[in-house]
Amino acid sequence: MKATRLSFGPIAILLVLSFIWGGNMAAIKIGTQGLAPIFMAGIRSLVASVCLFIWMAMRGIPTFPDRATVMHGVMVGILFGTEFGFIYLGLNYTLASRSYVLLYTHPFFVALGAHWFLRGDRLNTFKVGGLILAFGGVMSLFMEGLGRFSLETLPGDLMLLAAGCLWGATTVYIKRFLADRALAIQVLFFQLLFSAPLLFLLSLALEKRAIYDLSGAVLSSLIYQCIIVAFLSYLVWFELIQRHPVSLLAAFTFFTPVFGVFLSGALVLREAIPGNMILGLVLVSLGMVLVNRHPGTRKMP
Repeated sequence: MKATRLSFGPIAILLVLSFIWGGNMAAIKIGTQGLAPIFMAGIRSLVASVCLFIWMAMRGIPTFPDRATVMHGVMVGILFGTEFGFIYLGLNYTLASRSYVLLYTHPFFVALGAHWFLRGDRLNTFKVGGLILAFGGVMSLFMEGLGRFSLETLPGDLMLLAAGCLWGATTVYIKRFLADRALAIQVLFFQLLFSAPLLFLLSLALEKRAIYDLSGAVLSSLIYQCIIVAFLSYLVWFELIQRHPVSLLAAFTFFTPVFGVFLSGALVLREAIPGNMILGLVLVSLGMVLVNRHPGTRKMP
């Protein structure tokens, strides 16, 4: 029987991951002072995949177990690389505050995909209510910066929305086709290794200059992105995907933009925490309580 809620251990791990990913936004901002964004994403995937290759070799874990698994791995890498291409290209056309909201439609796409394509991970009243409440909390963080609808930002908005959809599709695809046939570390290796060439090609096509200034701050941000985020935190995330319902896991990623605002604004930029920040955190927390509540027998049709 599939678990219908998460225990304290996975929840604590998810909160730590969300904190790390929230800090990644600040690291990216620092990194773009010296590196082109898409090129930086390619470097991150390449360095992290090399770290994983060395780690797997030391532990005797095969990198390419069989042809079918590798083909699914290629698809995961393409989805991941395309997602980040949309993210970094879309940021050129829309506001960062809008991008947070649009990218974190991800849990909705995961919940819908899991409902239709995964067994034992159906939508229910509590999940739907919790997702809506949590997303409302995320939107409350950026209400002052969202502004009115504008054709000028529409291309970027659509790209960020597509990135959220691709993130959700990647999570569901991994759960359906790779969770039972590959180790978490193998799945992560595929995602990073096969996304790197795609990101470098996108950078070559879309970015005029790859490197501007390799200062200490830029290099530190790159190390954080490569080792802490792409290597260690992603490995833990894939371990969770293999063990728990993805709709429950994805819902907790709503904490990432909350932490991102706190880390980027309060710590890095030394800005005061606004009231909507506190409201957003409360709404996200309440939403996650609903998502993690035992649904009984009530299911969505």
